[in-house]
Amino acid sequence: MSEEIQDIMNLTHVKIQDYTANPAPLGLMAFGMTTVLLNIHNAGFFPMNAMILSMGFFYGGIAQVIAGIEEWKKGNTFGATAFTSFGFFWLTLVGIVLLPKTGSYSGLEAKAFPFAAYLFMWGVFTFFMFIGTLRGSRALSVVFLTLTILFFLLAAGNYLESAAILKIAGYEGIFTGLSAIYTALGQVLNESYGKKIVPL
Repeated sequence: MSEEIQDIMNLTHVKIQDYTANPAPLGLMAFGMTTVLLNIHNAGFFPMNAMILSMGFFYGGIAQVIAGIEEWKKGNTFGATAFTSFGFFWLTLVGIVLLPKTGSYSGLEAKAFPFAAYLFMWGVFTFFMFIGTLRGSRALSVVFLTLTILFFLLAAGNYLESAAILKIAGYEGIFTGLSAIYTALGQVLNESYGKKIVPL
């Protein structure tokens, strides 16, 4: 047997070092900041406006989809599913708000029951994603647990047409968004300093 063939037979797997950046902080920041701003509205501090819708479309929506695609490239099924799904959640939410205001779709505003069903289904999805976080960091589990509660509160508030429940959901949503921001900044700072300075 020639030496060349013997060398080929002796080949072993080569581990390729991944030097691409961690996309999770981008996805978490996009989700967290947009969630805080929307739920300040839900808590009754200011009406729905272009700032919230723009954040929802560009940062909460597009930036999270980009983060999800980057997680897919890294082989992270959880991150790809979470960020891509929640990115499109924000895009659909903006569509639900804006499409009825166009001439073609006027009169199709989201009614209480269908919109509650929409939020309920997102709550079910988030609950199962929460189960997936239990093997990860506690900070990420807090984000998904509080988000699950938020979706169910919003679903109940819309179904019952209860301003009180929606206001409670607003305050709970502010906490949810802040927990995502904390997790994102914790990952950035821990990676920047090369050691654990923010507990996650």
